[in-house]
This record gives sequence, C-alpha cells and structure tokens, in this order.
Amino acid sequence: MTDPTPTGLPPAAPALAPAPHPAARRKKLVPYWLLLPGILWLLVFFAAPLVYQASTSVQTGSVEEGFQVTWHFATYWDALGEYYPQFLRSVGYAATATALCLALGYPLAYLIAFKAGRWRNLLMVLVIAPFFTSFLIRTLAWKTILSDGGPVVSALGSLHVLGLTDALGVTEGHRVLATPLAVVCGLTYNFLPFMILPLYTSLERIDGRLHEAAGDLYARPLTTFRKVTFPLSMPGVVAGTLLTFIPAAGDYINAELLGSTDQKMIGNVIQSQFLRVLDYPTAAALSFILMAAILAMVTLYIRKSGTEELV
Repeated sequence: MTDPTPTGLPPAAPALAPAPHPAARRKKLVPYWLLLPGILWLLVFFAAPLVYQASTSVQTGSVEEGFQVTWHFATYWDALGEYYPQFLRSVGYAATATALCLALGYPLAYLIAFKAGRWRNLLMVLVIAPFFTSFLIRTLAWKTILSDGGPVVSALGSLHVLGLTDALGVTEGHRVLATPLAVVCGLTYNFLPFMILPLYTSLERIDGRLHEAAGDLYARPLTTFRKVTFPLSMPGVVAGTLLTFIPAAGDYINAELLGSTDQKMIGNVIQSQFLRVLDYPTAAALSFILMAAILAMVTLYIRKSGTEELV
C-alpha cells in the first residue's frame, strides 16, 4: 500500500485559530471600563485613607515634636484596656436601638406593604421625610422633647413609671435627658428609616397568593406569619438590622447631645482624641478596633441568620 503523501514534501501544518476581532476584544473590556470609576473611587477615598490610618495607629510622638512610625502596636492594647467600657456601651446601645427599630419598623413595613392600599405612597413619603432635615437638627429636637418639662417626662410621671425606670438604670433622678434612655431613643428615631425601607422592600415582594394558600390549608394568621411571611422577609430583616446597627455603633452625636459623660460612646472618644486631645495614634487605633469588632460581629450574624436556623 503506497503513501498518498508525495515523497519529500513536509507534513501540512495545523490550521491556526483566527485572531480575535478588535471589536470583540473591546466588547470584553467594557465591563472592566465600567468598573474603573468605582475602583478608583474606592482606592482614593477608602483604601488610601485606611492605609494612612493604619500608619498613624503605629506612630509615636506629639503634635509639637511630630509623629513617626515606630510600629508601636501596644497602642491598640492600651486603647482597648482604657476605653473598653465605651466599646461595650456602644454595642449595648446600638443593639438595643436595633431591636427597638425592628419592633417598631416591622409592623409599619407590614402595614405599608399589605394593608396601606392607595395610602402606600403617602406613608412611604412620611417614612423618608425625616431625611430632608439635618441629622443634627433632628437630634436637637429630641433634646427639647426629652427635657424635664417636656411631654415625655410628663407622660411617664403621670403613669408613675419613672421610679421603675430609675431602678432599672435607664433614667436618673426622675428625668430622661442625659440618661441611657435618651441616647437609645435618639438612636432609635434617627435610624428607624434604615430599618423600615429594607423591610418594606422585602415584604412588598412576597406574593399575596402565598397567604391565601396558607389560609386554604387552615393555617391561622400567626402560623402564616411565622411559617410564610417572616421567613420570606428575612433578607429585609438582615439588611435592616445591619444598616441600623453599624452606624449606630459608631454614632457620637446622640450621646453628645442627649447623654452625659456617663453615656459617652466610643465614637465620642474617637472624636475627642482626634480633635481635642490630638492623640492621633490612639484615635486611629480605636477606629481600627471598632471596625474590626463590627466586622467580626456582622460576619458572625450573617452566618447565623439563615432562615432555617431562625424558624
């Protein structure tokens, strides 16, 4: 049997794949070009300040003599050992305010999503309306509301509950202003919309036919809520609690205006170290400790907040 390939000719080279068209290459790069502005924004306004703060936290010196990077990591331990009460207080106040926002916001979000009807848009505007006023002005308004001659103290005095709240440690001397109750009330009011909006978005997506199906299966309203509504609204619950807890833990305006020196939060300490004491390394170290603590708590919360584990 003879070889059909002519003698002396080299074997044929494999066919090369065609080069990609320039238009196809540009099309593949479009997503990366769209991401470029956001990446640059994060690098300039987040990553760079974060690196600078990290460098500041390991410096030693003074404003008069200047600060130098000496890798003094003991600043973290010293700051935590001195200001851990403010850390614990911040977490406690933020967690309490978050729980109150959830207790107040969930019924309102449920009402707007399922029962408001033609009043839905008006109620949503009323929820968002506080954002049109300065955060500082809203907090100052609460200073008037919670004053000794204000309506809250009068109402609590009429109900004869100020003695009980004093015993529980949430008020002092039959007054509300400059007490833990005042700070928690301010946090709850200022961050309540951050809880309502994610809850409403999550509840509004639930198909109403699921409630009808649960009723057809003889489920009581409470059972329907526990087995259908609440599990399906868990994304809104998780988002709302995170959007409320994270800024509340680092807030300092409410404690500054509504509390006293006994209610100072870690945000007040950081603000004071940066602007009054001028101890920049301690302030930077406290900022990183707060960020790491919140990140750890949020990570643990997200892992434990699955629907199957809560219902």
